[in-house]
Amino acid sequence: MLRQNLQQKLLQKLSPQQIQFIKLLQVPTVALDTRIKEELEENPALEDLSLANMNEPVEEYPDRDPDEDTFNAEESHDDFEEFNVDDYIQDDNVNDYGSKYDQNGDEDDERKEIPIAIQSSFFESLQAQLDLAPLSDKDFIIGQQIIGSLDDDGYLRRPLNSLIDDLAFSQNVFAEEDEVEEMLKIIQSFDPAGVGARDLQECLLIQLRKRDHIPSVKKAIIVVEQYLDEFTKKHYDKLEKSLNMDSEELREVVNEILKLNPKPGDSNAVTTKQLQVIPDFHIINNDGILFLTLNSKNAPELRVSRSYQEMFEHYDKTAQKDKKLKEAVQFVKQKLDSAKWFIDAIKQRQQTLLKTMNAIMHYQYDYFLTGDDKNLRPMILKDIADTIGMDISTVSRVANSKYVQTEFGTFLLKSFFSEAIQMDSGEEVSNKEVKKILEECIGKEDKRRPLADEKLTDILKEKGYNIARRTVAKYREAMNIPVARLRKEL
Repeated sequence: MLRQNLQQKLLQKLSPQQIQFIKLLQVPTVALDTRIKEELEENPALEDLSLANMNEPVEEYPDRDPDEDTFNAEESHDDFEEFNVDDYIQDDNVNDYGSKYDQNGDEDDERKEIPIAIQSSFFESLQAQLDLAPLSDKDFIIGQQIIGSLDDDGYLRRPLNSLIDDLAFSQNVFAEEDEVEEMLKIIQSFDPAGVGARDLQECLLIQLRKRDHIPSVKKAIIVVEQYLDEFTKKHYDKLEKSLNMDSEELREVVNEILKLNPKPGDSNAVTTKQLQVIPDFHIINNDGILFLTLNSKNAPELRVSRSYQEMFEHYDKTAQKDKKLKEAVQFVKQKLDSAKWFIDAIKQRQQTLLKTMNAIMHYQYDYFLTGDDKNLRPMILKDIADTIGMDISTVSRVANSKYVQTEFGTFLLKSFFSEAIQMDSGEEVSNKEVKKILEECIGKEDKRRPLADEKLTDILKEKGYNIARRTVAKYREAMNIPVARLRKEL
């Protein structure tokens, strides 16, 4: 049965200006310059004063006070109400800290990769070695097929029968399994050692057999061939008994195996240079008083083009008489508006960054004075959002991609947020303090008898930190520390 009813809904959508501000807020300092250059190329009505003719009189766009170019962390956002997105953003991705981290960015973000010039890749290196090998045409084609079938880590995980089928269908080459096997052995002799292995055991054996003239390596081959499972589980007592070795002999054998590369493809792969971290903020300690500054790259000198303003005024007057110029007027107006929006978004970005970092600095004042993790207070995104009167998602966007330089190093803002742990005394401390103590305990432990999670829990309880064993395990895993059995050393 059809029914009619009246329903009232309140819908809010982000304007282009608001979307632009959100995107700019997420951009770290290292990428902001590129983003500004893109905007300058796309919009001729926007100018960079550092590149413009400095003899030309500086004139901002109409109805704008030039003094607005200066700002500080205490400035209000009232002048930019049209860009205030806090009331419009709803984010449901909430993590354990009560924060809303957008792991993948906005759906409409443009993913732009910077091309990297490379000399030779892992596969090109293997191909070059294949080119130098004295092979028949058929073996050369088989070799190419094998190299093309390797994984990025250098392993051949496809069955030989599949390679034979591929050769027949794509290359019209009919090969027997023993021919492919023989060619695989040749490729396994290439550098880096271990390439072309079909599993970890074969990978380690290929590397060891290249140095089997060393006595300890010969014993290592026996361990990998016959006792790999006991070795990976660190059952050293069983190995000593089975191989009739003492602890010193076994230590030499273990060290030989630990020198090997389990992923030979990674060793010769072309890797990108790590992106240099450019801090967005600097905190300076001047006799116990902290001063916060924003990286100057976050405050570019932008203005609306004076020539475009004059062009718009001229066209606007002429267009009243000539309708053909209306399209030109609309184009110029759109570029002028876009330039104004971009400048305002940049300025609001500066204010939001300073306001957020200023609140974090004061919240963690003792930490920034000393650099001691034990002085780090429990802090979630909501604490800062309530302090500055902004939405949690805004604070999240700042914390997730910005760095601050202190006297103790450069840190991602996200690292200052942590859960609270209640001590027996009733005092709340940061879980980072607990992690620091765990790290110290594990660092001082006897590696022949590593501390189990239960023992670590008891140590923490003795210090007044009343947490469960599963929490200790969670923190240990978060710090990439293996279980006690795998930390055992001879």
